[in-house]
Order: sequence, then structure tokens, then C-alpha cells
Amino acid sequence: MVVRSRMFVTGGLALLLAGTAQAKPNQAGLDRFAADLKLTYRVLDNRPAPEACKPDPSCMLAQIALTAPAAPEAGWSLYFSNVNRVLAAGGDDFTLTNINGDLYRLTPTASFTGFKPGQPIVVPLRIEGQQLSELYPMPNAYVAGEGLAARTIDSTRPVIDPETALETLPFVIPFTDEAKLAGRSAHDLTVWATAPRLYAANAGATLQPVPRGAILPTPLKTQLGEGSLDLSRGIAVSLSDFAKSDVTAALAHLGVAEAKAGAPLRITKAKTQPGGYRLTIDGQGVTIAAGDGEGAANGLASLAQLVDAKRSVPRLTIEDAPRFGFRGMHIDVARNFHSKAEILAILDQMAAYKLNKLHLHLGDDEGWRVEIAGLPELTEIGGRRCHDLSERTCLIPQLGAGPEGAGPVNGFFSRADYIAIVRAAKARHIEVIPSFDMPGHSRAAIKAMEARAARLRAEGKPEAEAGRYLLSEAADKSAYRSIQHYTDNTINVCLPSSYAFIGKVIDEMARLHKEAGAPLKRYHIGADETPGAWSGSPACQAYEAKTGIKPADLGGHFIEKVSGMVAARGVIPAGWSDGMTHAKAERMPARVHSNYWGDLGGDGSVAAHSQANQGWEVIISTPNVLYFDSPQAADPKERGYDWPSRSTDTRKVFAFMPENLPVHAEVYAGLDGRPQTTKDPHPLNPGVRFVGLQGQLWSETVRSDAQVDYMLYPRLLALAERAWRAADWEAPYTAGKAYAHDTGALTQDQRDRRDADWNAFANLLGQRELARLDAAGVAYRVPTVGAVIQDGKLRANVEFPGLAVEYRVEGGAWRPYVQDAPVSGRVEVRARSADGKRAGRSLSLQ
Repeated sequence: MVVRSRMFVTGGLALLLAGTAQAKPNQAGLDRFAADLKLTYRVLDNRPAPEACKPDPSCMLAQIALTAPAAPEAGWSLYFSNVNRVLAAGGDDFTLTNINGDLYRLTPTASFTGFKPGQPIVVPLRIEGQQLSELYPMPNAYVAGEGLAARTIDSTRPVIDPETALETLPFVIPFTDEAKLAGRSAHDLTVWATAPRLYAANAGATLQPVPRGAILPTPLKTQLGEGSLDLSRGIAVSLSDFAKSDVTAALAHLGVAEAKAGAPLRITKAKTQPGGYRLTIDGQGVTIAAGDGEGAANGLASLAQLVDAKRSVPRLTIEDAPRFGFRGMHIDVARNFHSKAEILAILDQMAAYKLNKLHLHLGDDEGWRVEIAGLPELTEIGGRRCHDLSERTCLIPQLGAGPEGAGPVNGFFSRADYIAIVRAAKARHIEVIPSFDMPGHSRAAIKAMEARAARLRAEGKPEAEAGRYLLSEAADKSAYRSIQHYTDNTINVCLPSSYAFIGKVIDEMARLHKEAGAPLKRYHIGADETPGAWSGSPACQAYEAKTGIKPADLGGHFIEKVSGMVAARGVIPAGWSDGMTHAKAERMPARVHSNYWGDLGGDGSVAAHSQANQGWEVIISTPNVLYFDSPQAADPKERGYDWPSRSTDTRKVFAFMPENLPVHAEVYAGLDGRPQTTKDPHPLNPGVRFVGLQGQLWSETVRSDAQVDYMLYPRLLALAERAWRAADWEAPYTAGKAYAHDTGALTQDQRDRRDADWNAFANLLGQRELARLDAAGVAYRVPTVGAVIQDGKLRANVEFPGLAVEYRVEGGAWRPYVQDAPVSGRVEVRARSADGKRAGRSLSLQ
């Protein structure tokens, strides 16, 4: 038996079966059903023949299977999410309804006759796009009945693997058919990252000694001396023209205690580039000279990496300064919440590797994550997802949040939490940039303000007060669907109350920063919009009659108006490059920050070049390389969205050349694994540079703090390297030049130097830096191992030389790898973390 329906789906798999309104189940019966129901999800084909997709030009095929000994007689429901739009579902037993966004409902029809023990009901699905990972589906499907507490279906709960501590989704049938599941189409050359393929990819990473004085990110100039300085008795710190607060956090992470009788550590003022420093270690002690507190802290961060197990450091001189003044990391806590403790831990690692901007994404469709004084609904409702379709107590459970409103994906930062984060960032010379996406991607705020208005009206408050911060218009008949399939996620930009809300939020965020002692410098408005919004709004029709601004131009008008509001408060307005293109430069403030997130292929550099040429501060944030929610390998067991990249490993980030965007046609294949071309129709003007580099971690598929660590590290270290240091192997920018994979702008000598540079970097991670992350409690991704069997002998390698490798045969005991170990049958290989305490995911080969 199967389902028949036509609808849209996003998210993963979270199900609610809705039954007829006959005899209702009781709570005990619903609980038993949730415990007994077995749900599986299988991707059948990511590139079926065109005939299978008609009337749509392309699709993927999947199926849901439901097995239960029995079901409540009627009145029960089952809801699910899916990251792709469902085009059709077959059969007569169920209908499928999109609630909103990625939440859907299956409803038994009159034809449904119930479950038979051991006989699955199969629901075939024809879906838009592809699902290339077993971790695409969302967990926590649930059943519900009217008047009853909804219950998560036990078979759809995520499970933590005891060997690796990684989350698995046992209800998703493992991918085994590479021909049908690895690619987006028959044109796609992508193959899975199997052990033999990784063995070839890792060939350039060979074990070599880590040089004395090696630091990450690599300094501009290092001159090694003879011998070492003993710090085992501690350090005696003296400051000249610096406050102790400038270096307190950096000293706390030095790994050497302060002591009056310790080796002298002098921190003095000198003329350097902002953030730069000079570090001198000689027989007289340690001297750090810097022009500002950030530079002094950066010098201490370098010193911390030099301290060995005996508490000694090599004698040397370092002269160092950053490539970019803006070296950022974006963390999304809106889609799924992540804890204050995790953000504070990230700040520690950012400071250790000299990143200085934390772009904290606090508001989106799926959540509002910071307390705003006077607007409690923002966090009481917008900070929580549960089974309340009226959304008067919480948002609907998107992204597999489950029905209970509990768990780590829910939550928010109190005012005290946020102040603590900003204070911790300030102590580490990191600027916090708050981000609330608008006018699109604003559903959490919209629903919260609707709930506020409803509460105040019920209390008898006047409409002027109830509607003061409304972001939506009850009479608006606009019909649209956002990229994430929402029909109501865009702020009505023609309402005065919308601007009252925005002004209130900006002012409250500025107060939080002031209380933290770090004035708000940048405020990110996102600038996403939704085509079709406002077309049926009476308020916008009246606004057009008054101003002449048509609905199609309202997005740009909104960006200009809000940017002016931000700038009027002495703050730099920021947004994403595509939305910002709708604003007219002459109507924008003098200083504008734009995160470029265009594609590296084709003429994708146009927005970056054009906006930099008009004087905007452009931050390179390209998804192809810098979206750390992309998978780290083309492997169906790797987490992440793959629309920007099928594989973004640490080496790919390391090889990025941020000041020459078009050249990457020579370095990276396209999304289908085939060569790509680029052109530069809008060259950078002479002397114009990008302001900085930023990594992004969006959190739709990242549901826990441990998963944040897995996705961030060690890629964050390669980001830090490229943001701080311009490598001598990078191809210089040539205005107007077009590229292909064989253009030859990157010479063989440059490629050889890049590969040698990578090998040194990889060894530094494998032999030192990953151990530092272990000591800090960072659960970074342990790389999968490359391996081949040649003449009955096992040969293995790993991305970061120095990590221990293990193997086992036919499911036996794990043993340390030795080269050319004799093996036969099924062999598994895996690496261990630098401290040996965690196992990486294993790969198999014959």
C-alpha cells in the first residue's frame, strides 16, 4: 500500500500520520504506537531515467516503509521533514499535506485498512533534486492525536555510535549502490571517497619532522637561533603601555604559569601593522612588541604554540602581521541552537589561531536566539520548536526537532549569556557581529510578534500597542514560497511597525554590547528576500501609491532604509552580497560590509568585484570553499549540505586563493566533478582589495555541539592560515583574465610549492595541533583512512601524517597498522585522534 499526494517538502524525515476523526486513541495507545512503529527511509535512485520523473524534467526516487503490529483505530497523525520538495507520492492509503516549510503530514484515507504484523506499508516518493548522504533525512518523526501529547517514534531517534561518538540515523537504509546514489545525474563524475581513492588522494601527505619554531598560521618571517629558553619556572610578565586586560585571556592559554622568579616576558609598544607583532626569544627572556592589544595577544598565541612538553621554547625572532584585517568565522545558532559553552570554546580556538571576527547568526526562520528586553515572545516562542500547529507556544518542529520542545536544538541566549559572550570575545580581541536575517528568513520573528499581538489583544490592550511591532499584515494575500518552502517568512516592508521592531532590536543589541564593554560596530541584516512577497499586500499597494515604489523594488528600498537606520546609530550595516545588490550604492551609507557568497565558477566573481569597486568592505565567504556545513568528503556517511560542494576537506580550504577568485577554475572541479571555466567581466579596479575572509557554519544539519566541532575542525585552522598569510605559490590576480582547468596560470613550480606547503601544514596538524585541540576538548573530525591491498599486503595513509592508524580483518580485534601487514578477506581501516582516545569512522576494502 502506498501514498498518493502532490506537495512540497524540505528538511529531512520527521513524520506525523493524521487519521480520520472517528474513535480517538488514548495516550497509552499513542505511546505504544510510537514505541512499536518501525519507520525506514530509503533513497532508491538519485538520477533515474527521465521517464520516471515525468512530468518534471528531473527528480530522485525514495520510499518510506512503515511497519507496526497495530495502530490506533483513528485520529492519529505522523509528520515528516525532507530537505527536498516532494513532487508526488503514490497510492490510495494516505494523503500528504505540507504544513509549512519542511514539516509534512501523512493522513490515512478511507482506503487505509490498518497495519498487518510484519508487512510494511511502502510509500514511494518522487522528489525534487537529490539526497546524496544518509544523514540528509531528519530524525525524530512523531505521532500525535487530538488532545494528546505527541510522541517521537522511537525507531527514528538518532543513535550515537559507541566507537566514534558520531551520530547515526539507523532508520535510513545504508547507501550501497554508487551508480545510482553518488551523483546528481548521468553527467556527474563524482564518486565516493573509498579507502583506495583516499589512498591516492593522500599520496602527497608524507610523514616529515615538524620544524623547530613552526607556528600556525605561518608568520611572515621567522629567524631561528641556537638553543632554547627554559620556562619551567614560569614567566614574570611586565607590561609597557598595555593594560593587563589586553593580554589576560592570552596569558591564561599560554600553558606556562606566571611566577615572580620566572623567565622575563616583556610586552611593549612598538609601531606595527594592526594585529601584527614582533616576538623575540633569547637568553634574556621573551619580548613581544606590538602596536595594539590584538597584536600583543597574537604574539602570545604564537608563543603558546612554541612551548614544548618540557616547558621550553626555541630561541628565535618572528616578525608577523596579518594578510587581512578581517578574519572571521560565522556560526549559525538560529536554525539549530548551540550552547553558550560551545561559543566560548570556539572563541578560544579563534584567538589561538588569530581569527578576530565572530559573525553570530541569531535569527532566521527556524529560531530567534537572543533575549530582547520587552519582547518576551521572541525567545519564549521563537526559541523553541514543538508540536503546536497554532504556534502560540512555540514554532512548528522544523528540521527534525521533535514534538516535545526539548533537546539541544531548542534554546536561546539570555541577556546575561550574550553579554558574557561579547565580554569573552573582547578579552580575546574578537568583534562579535550579530546577525538577524531579513526581510526574508524572518519567520521566527514574524510568528513571535503575531503571538505578542494576540496576547495583548486578549488582555484588552489598544491596537496601537498590540500591533506596535507586528511584522505581518493580516490582509496580505501575497502568494510565495521561499527556498526553504515557507509561505509566510518575509517581513512586510511597508508596515511602519516593521521598522519599529527593527529599530527596537538594533537598540537593544547595542545596549547589550555597551553593557559588555564592547560597543556594537557592525550589525548584519542578512538582506535576503523572497520573490513574490508583498505583491498582494494592501499596505504595499498604498505605499506604492504614495512613493511610486513597486513591489519588485521594495527589497532594495528596505535594505537602503534599514542600512540608514543602522548607520544613523554609528554602526556599520552588513549583509549578504546577493541581497545587497538590490540596493543602490548612492543611497547607501558611506561604509557598508558585504559578505560575498557567489559561486567561483562562470562569472561568479562579479558581485565581489563590483561591490569592492564601489567602496564597500567585501568579505570573501564563497560557499564552494568556505561553507563548513558542506561534507568533508564525498561519502554518503558524511554530514552536511552538498549544494555548494560535494567535498570541502581541509586541503581544499588550504589551497584557496582569496585574492584571485577567477583562477580557481584551474584548481577546483565543478559540482559535477567536471572541469569548469571562469571569466572576469567586471575586473577589480587597480589598488582595490577585499577586506577579509570568513568561514561559515550553517546549522540545518548540525544538531549538537559535538557536531559543530566535527564540522568546524580542522578546517578552521586552514581558514586561519589563508586569512593570515598570503602564500608565495598563489597565482596573482590579472584583471579581466578568463580561466579553464588547463590555462596554466598556476605554474608547475607554484603547484609543487603549494603541495610542499600543504605537506608541512598537514604534518603540523597531525603531529602537534590536533593534540592541542584534544587537550582543549575539541571533538574535531578524525579523517577517514586511505588504504589499498597489494599482493595480499595492506598499505594505508592518512590526511594528517602522525595520526595512528588501525586495521582489523573480518570484524576481529583492532590492531595498530604496520606497513605491508599481510591481510585477506574483508579489511577495515580507521585513524585515531592525536591523543588516542577517539576512533575515526572506518572504511572497508577487500
